[in-house]
Amino acid sequence: MIDSQYDQIKYQLSEQKHAYGKNVHLLSNPLLHSHLARLCSVDTHQPVINELVQTIYSSLLQIVVNQEFPQKKVITASRMSTSHPEGYFESPVIDPETPVACVNLARAGTYPSHICYQSLNYFMNPTLVRQDHISIARKTGANDKVLGSEVSGHKIGGKINDAIVLIPDPMGATGGTVIETVNLYQQYGNAKKYIAIHCIVTPEYLKRVTQTHPDLIIYAIRLDRGLSNEKVLKSIPGTFWNEERGLNNQDYIVPGGGGFGEIMNNAFV
Repeated sequence: MIDSQYDQIKYQLSEQKHAYGKNVHLLSNPLLHSHLARLCSVDTHQPVINELVQTIYSSLLQIVVNQEFPQKKVITASRMSTSHPEGYFESPVIDPETPVACVNLARAGTYPSHICYQSLNYFMNPTLVRQDHISIARKTGANDKVLGSEVSGHKIGGKINDAIVLIPDPMGATGGTVIETVNLYQQYGNAKKYIAIHCIVTPEYLKRVTQTHPDLIIYAIRLDRGLSNEKVLKSIPGTFWNEERGLNNQDYIVPGGGGFGEIMNNAFV
């Protein structure tokens, strides 16, 4: 007999209320906010920074996999099956035959992508999991204002048809990097899903990427709109989207955590 409680395993996502659309998920997770607060603190340095990134992205990947990855039912023989005919159970699991591509956006995304890639290999079919590499950087103009993003090189391991493409990028600031990444991958086939996984995003980022790539799925621990007026800060996020502001004149996130690429690599260039 199959235990009815395992006909399906439902996962309930805990997220903040907002008006940015169904593909944007702002997580309601006190533990992740605790880790992120320490990560962004002016008093936090290496090696603790990378330890926090490890903890944060391991947790973020679990949330994304539970919510977004397909499941399949399996029948498993337990160690008790040799002495009990009831020692077999049927249960839904994450479908290990789903192709996945993790995108390393050098340099802030390098370690987060490695964390996701390494973790996926333990419960997915490793032959269907890969890590791609893209060298991409901000293009800046006068007063260090960001003009866009530029890809200077990449190693993409083939087609992405029916694959889930994960883009672990700690800071979603202007949106240029993620937009250029999806534009590039669209040349390699039709992905099942594109999922961006962030620590922090801004309203400016959300507006730009959702308008350019409305099918992109976005997960973030936190939304920063710290330069908005009092009316906006008292409102549900997205209510006054055009008035929300989370970027300073150099397009850094406020309050944010500084440039994560510089901080994680201890190289401030």
